[in-house]
Amino acid sequence: MSSILHAAPVLLVFGDSLSAGYGVPQGQGWVALLEKQLAGRYQVVNASISGETTAGGLARLDQALHRHRPAIVLLELGANDGLRGLPLQLAEQNLAQMLDKLKQAKARPLLIGMQLPPNYGQRYVREFDAMYSRLAQQRQIALVPFLMEGFAERREYFQADGIHPTAAAQAQILVNINRQLQPLLRDKGTEKSGK
Repeated sequence: MSSILHAAPVLLVFGDSLSAGYGVPQGQGWVALLEKQLAGRYQVVNASISGETTAGGLARLDQALHRHRPAIVLLELGANDGLRGLPLQLAEQNLAQMLDKLKQAKARPLLIGMQLPPNYGQRYVREFDAMYSRLAQQRQIALVPFLMEGFAERREYFQADGIHPTAAAQAQILVNINRQLQPLLRDKGTEKSGK
């Protein structure tokens, strides 16, 4: 039935270059792997943009929600705020507003956390890390604590810039995502999408 594909709920990935697949051959990024994994169950839409900040994400989220009407949203933003040394209070406020918009849109959020290199200073790095867990606790939502868990120390899994993972790391990223995503997928019966 052609209506089955049309009726598949949307899973929206809303992030930066780490989700956009920067420097990774097309079809080999973790979002493309997720799309293959969920084929027939969810329509995966990748609305990630390289270089995106939390302010940029907040500015374009309403349009993305209106256009795609997602059932689940994977929110992977904040790394560029941190790498640019932007005020973390502002980044946290932006993420909080995005999470509020997802709740209003009846989309189930999965917040994806990042960590900064130690050269950004102990206090800033610690506060950046705490930002994600605090938001998840306050809003009682699922959290991937660290997107690059399990390979962050392995130089061979990163491109020449030392920031963006290679194609070889994408499967591990998806493993990290799936730990928290699978319960959301199983609970989909209570939420409707596309209305």
